[in-house]
Amino acid sequence: MSHDDLYAQQERLPNRLPQDGEAYYLERVLDVGSASEALARCLEELDWEHERVTMFGREIVTRRKIAWYADAAMPYAYSGKTRVASPWVDCLLALKAHVEKASKTTFNACLCNLYHSGEEGMGWHSDDEKTLVPDGVIASLTLGDARRFSFKHKASGERVSLELAHGSLLIMQGETQTHWLHALPKTRKSRSARVNLTFRQMR
Repeated sequence: MSHDDLYAQQERLPNRLPQDGEAYYLERVLDVGSASEALARCLEELDWEHERVTMFGREIVTRRKIAWYADAAMPYAYSGKTRVASPWVDCLLALKAHVEKASKTTFNACLCNLYHSGEEGMGWHSDDEKTLVPDGVIASLTLGDARRFSFKHKASGERVSLELAHGSLLIMQGETQTHWLHALPKTRKSRSARVNLTFRQMR
């Protein structure tokens, strides 16, 4: 799909959220071959490490792995830890350029997540850290196994779910992080790895 086709597709995309935010889903921003090549390069080239989070005063090491990249050595504080960004690597820069053209937005950072199988997930949370641009755009690129992604409204409890396919892009913007939580539920159906690249706008 050409970039012009992506622009046209985005213009007619429905907002997946019924109120208080915006979430747009582009099912195919990378064809299967390009997405598979990108997945292989990310698995090989990114500086993955197990995440350490503080919960109820205890440090927990997750099975899921993360990597953090940005234009400069930006600190990013969440889950009780502060991480300093690594310099961009070539495979991420290429994907960033593609995502920026598809979303018509520029990004200066990327939080990368590696889920080895459906036994690893992410609980309910919002990406509302003070170091993020308020009501900024977050573009989430999925590489690898398709997984269900869920939203939950903070006030009403209303839920919205969609399946994020290999090579797809989810764009969250506006007041989404203010009014909605999101999660990646665990599942026994997924046995393969999934890499999620969340391109972000940092202050």
